[in-house]
Amino acid sequence: MNLKQLLHHFTNELIAIYDEQEIISIFNITVEHISGFNRSQLMLNADAEIEDVKYNEYLLALSRLKTGEPLQYVIGDTVFYGLTFKVSGAVLIPRPETEELVDWVIERCGSDQSKTLKNGSILDIGTGSGCIAISLKKNLDNFKVSAIDVSESALAIASENAQLNNAEINFIHADILSYKSTEMYDVIVSNPPYITMEEQKAMHKNVLENEPHLALFVSNEEPLIFYEAIAEFALRNLNENGLLCFEINEYLGKETVQMLYDKSFINIELRKDMQGKDRMVLASGMKLRNDSF
Repeated sequence: MNLKQLLHHFTNELIAIYDEQEIISIFNITVEHISGFNRSQLMLNADAEIEDVKYNEYLLALSRLKTGEPLQYVIGDTVFYGLTFKVSGAVLIPRPETEELVDWVIERCGSDQSKTLKNGSILDIGTGSGCIAISLKKNLDNFKVSAIDVSESALAIASENAQLNNAEINFIHADILSYKSTEMYDVIVSNPPYITMEEQKAMHKNVLENEPHLALFVSNEEPLIFYEAIAEFALRNLNENGLLCFEINEYLGKETVQMLYDKSFINIELRKDMQGKDRMVLASGMKLRNDSF
């Protein structure tokens, strides 16, 4: 079988799950992963016979894709903010909207107005694959970056990604709902679990069956539980004029802003993502500092 025939086989097998353009994109990425051909090379080699070992790899990948398993888990990596990250079912697949959060943090930390933050320290809470922490370190090299996660499996992946991208990160195994520290930070950033159980009903099957629920869901009764815990941590552990940065639930932008205001944060900004959804919040400084914790 050649690659042209294999694309036809992929299409027949996956058409019940994906549309034809998605299948072509999945196939192109799979070919690059297994055979090392980019799109131009794929066209040049479309009629060449596939060697048996690689053909078996394609069939194994296809069998996993047919179950709805995300392509990123099947090939074992993805690209985020121009960097390659290994991923598995232990971590969420990094999303484009999270790149926008990283971009905003870099913009703020690198601006002339943020000279006090240069050579500072960053804490990423709920790091997962390490995509936020590592991307920030690669673009803000003078900053010392630490990252927390409650999952040891996630931290193992994140540590591997730090080595892969030559980024020095201090990883901490901890649950932010109970974590206490005397360490102070200039930037605290987080993309914590924020999808309510009610919203879960509308989610795609391949997300529900493959991505870690620990990193996704919160109860309907306490949708901001992690944001409140992180904000309380920031009250104790964020340096003066520091930044608190969140990716948020698109339906809870106003509630998140109000929570931060109630906890005495100021300069609170709510920003939409490229799809026009409330997606990021940034706060800097506090109206007062409570040192009685």
